[in-house]
Formats: sequence, C-alpha cells, structure tokens
Amino acid sequence: MKKIPSLSVLACASLSALSGFSVASAQTSANEVVITGNPLGRTQTALPVSALGGNELIERGQTTLGETLNGLPGVSSTYFGPNASRPIIRGLDGDRIRVLNNSASSLDASSLSYDHAVPLDVLSTERIEVLRGSAALQYGGSAVGGVVNVIDNRIPREALSGVSGKAQLQAGTGNAERSAAGLVEAGNDRWALHVDGFERRTGDVRVPVSLACDKTGETRYARRICNSASQSQGGAIGASTFWSDGYLGASVNSYQSDYGTVAEDRVTIGMKTTRYALESQVRNLPGWFESVKARMSHTDYQHTEFDNGISGTVFANQGQDLRLEARHRALAGWQGVLGAQLESSRFSAVGDEAFAPFSRTRSRALFVHEELPTAWGQVNAGARWESVRVQSLGNPSLDRFEVGTRDFTPWSLAAGAAYKLSSAWALTGNAAMSQRAPKDYELFANGPHLATHAWEVGNSALGLEKSNSLDLGLDWKSGPHRMTVTAFASRFAHYIGLMNTGETQEELPVQAYQGVKARFQGLEVNGRQRLWQGPSTLDLDWRADTVRATNSSTGEPLPRIAPLRLGATLAYAQGPWSSKLWADWHAAQNRVPSGSVATGAYTLLNASLSYRQRLDAAVLHWFVRLDNLSDQLAYSATSILTSTAFGKSPLPGRSLKLGVQASF
Repeated sequence: MKKIPSLSVLACASLSALSGFSVASAQTSANEVVITGNPLGRTQTALPVSALGGNELIERGQTTLGETLNGLPGVSSTYFGPNASRPIIRGLDGDRIRVLNNSASSLDASSLSYDHAVPLDVLSTERIEVLRGSAALQYGGSAVGGVVNVIDNRIPREALSGVSGKAQLQAGTGNAERSAAGLVEAGNDRWALHVDGFERRTGDVRVPVSLACDKTGETRYARRICNSASQSQGGAIGASTFWSDGYLGASVNSYQSDYGTVAEDRVTIGMKTTRYALESQVRNLPGWFESVKARMSHTDYQHTEFDNGISGTVFANQGQDLRLEARHRALAGWQGVLGAQLESSRFSAVGDEAFAPFSRTRSRALFVHEELPTAWGQVNAGARWESVRVQSLGNPSLDRFEVGTRDFTPWSLAAGAAYKLSSAWALTGNAAMSQRAPKDYELFANGPHLATHAWEVGNSALGLEKSNSLDLGLDWKSGPHRMTVTAFASRFAHYIGLMNTGETQEELPVQAYQGVKARFQGLEVNGRQRLWQGPSTLDLDWRADTVRATNSSTGEPLPRIAPLRLGATLAYAQGPWSSKLWADWHAAQNRVPSGSVATGAYTLLNASLSYRQRLDAAVLHWFVRLDNLSDQLAYSATSILTSTAFGKSPLPGRSLKLGVQASF
C-alpha cells in the first residue's frame, strides 16, 4: 500500500489561517434543501426523501457511504467489512440503487461486487439525499429501489464574496482512525474557486470476539477484523464564472484508496478514480423554456486486487455522462422539466478471477417530470424512455465468455400526490411502473467470484426487469412534534437474481442469474416528541422499519433482507451544547432462504456530545461519539459475509471518536 501523510496539508493550512483570512462570514448552520426528487428545486415533495447535512452528517459520518446512511428509514447496508458498503433501500441493492454525484452519474464498479468500495468519502461531502422508492424514475431503471445523491460544492453554483472554508480533524479508537479534511472557497460576483482535500487512515477494526488472522503464514487470534485496515485520500479543484442569468463551472477530483477485503486475509485492493465535470445553467430565457441546465462528466476508474502484495485481477471502468434539463413555463397550471441523458461506459477485467467479460454499455434517455400545485396540495407525474445497448467483447486472455450484443428499450411511468388534510396532517401517495435493462454481468458473467464464494454465470437471454410499486404516507407536524408513516409494496414480474443451481465448478457452487417473480412490502415510521421546552430542550426521536421480500416463483424468502428494526434517541440541547443517547434494536432474521445463515437479535447503544464554540473569525464544532457502548457482538443480516463466512466480519465493537470542524 502507498504511504499516506499523517495529516492533510490542506487541513493544516486551513486551521493555521483562521485568523489571517479576510472572512466574509462564519456559517453556523446549513438549510437542508432536498433537490433529488424534485428537479424544480422545491423543498415540498410527495416523495419519501431523507437528507443528511451540516453537523448531523459530520457526527454521523463513517468510512463508507452505506454505513453512513444505515439506519435512515428503510435504509440498511451491504457491509462487506468497514471498507466496502453500498446502501440497501427497502430490501433492494446493487444496480437497483442509483448512486449519484451532484445529480449526475457516479461511475465505478461497486455494484459489480460487494467488496468493491464506492469512491466517495463523507469528509468531502456537503449533503447526502436519499430518495426511497421507484418514483425516482427520472434517473433511470437502475433507480427502481431509490437514489442516493452525494452533493458537494466542487463546482460553485452561487457567487461567493470573500474567502471562506472548513477544516476537520477526527480520530477514533475502534479502528485507530486518523483523518483530516480541508476546504477553501474564494470569489467575487464574477468568479468563484473551490479547493478541497482529505485523507483517512484506519487500522484493523476492533470487535467483541477473538478472530483468526493469517497474514504472514502463521495463524494468530485477536479481537480485530483481520485485514480491515485502510488508507484513502482525495481532493478536487473547481471554478465557476457567473453572469446575471447563469453560470458555467468545471471541476476535477481524484480519489485513491488502499484497503483490505476482509473475506481473504492477504488480499487488498488498490483503487484510483479521476472525475472531470462540467456544469452550466442559463436562466430567464425567452419562449417556452425559462431555464436550461446541463451536466457533463468523464470518469476513469481502476482498481487492482493484490494477493499477498502480488498484483492480480485489474478492474477498469471508463465512461461519460451528459444530462440536460429544460424547465418550461407554466402550462395550464403545470410546471415541469423535460430532459435527455446520454451515458456510455467501457468495462474490463484482466486476470484469472475476472468473472465478467470486457463490455461496452451505451444508453440514451428522454424524461419528463411535471407538477401541478393545487389549493389542497400538489400532483406530480413523470415518464422516462430509454434505449440501452449492452455489448460483450469477450476477453483476449480467457475464452469462457460469450460474445454478443443485446438491445433493450425500457420505459417507466410514475404519478403521485400530496393532500393536505389539515394544517397539521398530510396524505401522500406514489405509484410507479418501472423497467430496468439487465447489466453486462447479469447477461454475460462466467467465472469465479471469491467475494460471493461462487462461480457466477450470466444469462444472455434475460429480458427487462419489470416492477409495479406503490407507497402511501401519512405526515403530521405540530410545532416541534412530527410523525411520518409510510407503507410500500412492489411486485416484480421479472426480478433478476443470482440463484443457486446445485452444481459446482472448480470446487465453487454455481450461481446463475435468473428472472423470477418477487414481491417486497414493508413499513417505515419515524417521529419526534418534544418532552421539555425551556432554556433547554429534550426531544424523543423514534423510528421503526420492516421489509418482507419473497421469491414468488419458489415461495422462499429473498436473501440479505434487514429484519424488523426499532430505535429511539433522547436529544438534549442547551445553548452551544447538545447531547444524544440512542438505542437501535434489530430483531433476529430467521426468514432466510435455504443455504443461508440466520442472524440473532441485538441492541446497539450509542451516545454523543457536541459543543459549538464561536471565535472572532471562525466557529468550532467539537464532538465526541461513543458507538456500541455495551460492546455487543452482532452480525449484519444484509451482509454477504454473514451467509458465506459467518463469524468472519461481525459489526464493530466499542469505539470512541473525537473530532472538530472549523468553519470560517
């Protein structure tokens, strides 16, 4: 692995310059504006959306995107140890969850395998928005389960005045974390510049049980997850120019990470990705359209798998994305956006463990999103048409892959409404019909996949994945009190899953991609009750969610589904001080398909304390967080590690994290 400096140079420079800059203002809080499910930019939406930003994101942030979002309503994680984890939304994962960066495609190989990390780090993130359900069809069939939009300001979208920035340092005991991040922005009415950087270094994660580890040829036992250390760093530079009716901006960012895969004691992954982005918006246009926004990006992604330091299989993905959105003027009361999207990617895997062929995927799409504000609420509707071509190019070093081309024309429809029952109560509903084109590996895979401990086989005859979904919600808000209840159901006429065949190849069980009927249904509930109001406040936040997923073709449960979860948080605040004590109970997951391992129930206790300190030229946010206070031994029901190597990677044990963020 590459050696990473112990402290971010940019973070140090930012901290040392707090008193030297001419500061425009010190930002004390950020207003959360949900934009993912509403391209019109309104905060009101009928869609089930969650957002993390500001101090909550700072204190909640973990080393992976999946673990950062785990515990939000309906959201769990794939948890392949502490270094690789994608979000699961309402039981759906992989290419049914679209991960975006600033509403544009985020290209990587994380959906191909559970041990492939998402090349995004919360240290460089302003806000994360999660849109649950299939109503996010404006982002394609791969968003049938939902959308996770990671938002930053690497392309400034609003004019800046003066110089501002942030710097963050944090350390943790459970994984020996040492991390730092810094951000500086400067500008005037015409120009804006953004520079950021981060680095994170962690050791093997502490757990409540002794585990075997063989990194050097000698087996040793320790209360650590073997091969779970990581080193990552990244940064970006971006700039924008502004005029009275728009802006034009560009950015380039890089991300590098070296981490252990935890399933194998001597295998590590070295990842590197570079992304170039261009974005522009023109407003106050004459004629039918009042504004047009364009986003374009190019991504070069590559990671190499090392076995005991020797280079093995190399995965690469290179692609482009272009998205255009034109907002039209009101027509018979309807306001909306028409859009087009072009995506192209070229994938390759070179090495003995390449289980997917070289491939090229191209897609074109047209979409529309419309809203009708009414006296009683609002109505929204949308549609998306896509043309997708998936081409297998084989592999020059391996002759086991089928060569061929498949063309698909998926399309989707959605409609929803928000109805104000009273000043405090509102009823929401969304219905959608979605179609998804199979991915290259679902069509053409044929090889050993050690992360799933299986020989995976694609099916080039697969058709479109088709589903119908419905969710109904009830919202109540009265002063600081609030409650949201959402019930959802999805029916798949053709659900593409990796199924056991009962055969073996090279001593690995053969699993094949097949289309089956499936159904998902569940409930999400969360709310807040103000228990005390005075110079200080005391709130009780509570939450619960459950999902039931069934292979309707066989009657068996689908694998890796989160069990019933119940949680409660006591939140106290007085002046610059705030503290939280919370507990999350996970029921036992005994509803698993044959061959999978059931998981027991467990409760995780956590606590945090924060203090906001105002200086002449800055605001310091100090925080301390204690996770898993009781050092509970627990295993994730949604992790492939639990079903293929039970006991290999339990959830982290007790850990103390300290941190400070300076805003100036």
